[in-house]
Amino acid sequence: MASRPFGVIYIGMTANLYERSRQHREGVADGFSKAHGCNLLVWFETFERVTSAIRREKALKRWNRAWKMQLIEQRNPEWADLYPWLCGEGADPRRDVSNDGEGSVQAFLRRLNDGEIGEG
Repeated sequence: MASRPFGVIYIGMTANLYERSRQHREGVADGFSKAHGCNLLVWFETFERVTSAIRREKALKRWNRAWKMQLIEQRNPEWADLYPWLCGEGADPRRDVSNDGEGSVQAFLRRLNDGEIGEG
């Protein structure tokens, strides 16, 4: 979630992305995201296992801001709100990155997740 393009970024994990995004948009979820106006869904990842999602959430929270912004911008360079698409009200505004080359953000993130760079 983000407050605006290049604004405050909130990272969280949920089992129901639609409902949790709705709560953030309507301001019914107290805490950091409400206090900072984070009501735009600009990025999400899906996982088959809750443990994998929690591990990824904790890792992302340790990332610096520049890395988080690169992650968003690789697929959503306009910082478009993904909630309408999630609700079936429009096309997916995200960019296809399946063919990004070795110097891409995707390659950087793959190396980071594989432990080749970063906190090691």
